[in-house]
Amino acid sequence: MNAYCACIFDLDGTLADTLHSIAYFGNGTLSAFGLPPIAVQEYRTLVGNGAAVLMDRMLARVGADLPEEERRRFRAEYDRRYAADPLALAGAYPGLPEVLARQRQAGRKLGVLSNKPDSMTRAIVAELYPGVFHAVHGQREGVPIKPDPAALLAMAEELGAAPEEVLYIGDSGVDMDTGRNAGMDACGVLWGFRQREELVEHGAKYLAGGPLQLEEIIEKR
Repeated sequence: MNAYCACIFDLDGTLADTLHSIAYFGNGTLSAFGLPPIAVQEYRTLVGNGAAVLMDRMLARVGADLPEEERRRFRAEYDRRYAADPLALAGAYPGLPEVLARQRQAGRKLGVLSNKPDSMTRAIVAELYPGVFHAVHGQREGVPIKPDPAALLAMAEELGAAPEEVLYIGDSGVDMDTGRNAGMDACGVLWGFRQREELVEHGAKYLAGGPLQLEEIIEKR
């Protein structure tokens, strides 16, 4: 088969090393409400299903049962902190900027689809990968989050590619499910937040141990 004509990427744990960033803002929010911090590494399993679910998991992890109004305030505080400095403690994974620049130069259409709020997603991608991606979307009001395939299919259409021509790349079971739900091949990256076993269990067609191996998967299919 021919190489994929388009690639769509998850953000956190796939394109951007944001674990310490998410922990920084999460623990800052917990502290503002008089709650204890969560170990940075524990955030690996808390993220992946959008900010609303992250808030619920954080509160459950520290045993806080906040009333609904307090939960709304908690989420607003997290969003405020993150939006003020979305690049704090965040960086691109080594080797990926060069690989993606080559893929764009080769004519491949590139997109980012994240469950992170849209404005934060756009800010991080613009800073870490300027001029690389043709389409970038985070979580938007009225658009279902992953693993619902609607946003992924819409992005494929935006990029002018049929689902079978797209490789969806992520670091979690949610991402693998999203790709399969959209009728796309899914590639799990092993440098992200989750383990190999989760990626395999959720149907990853490929596993990439590094950016150069990912590039081979994209080009050789």
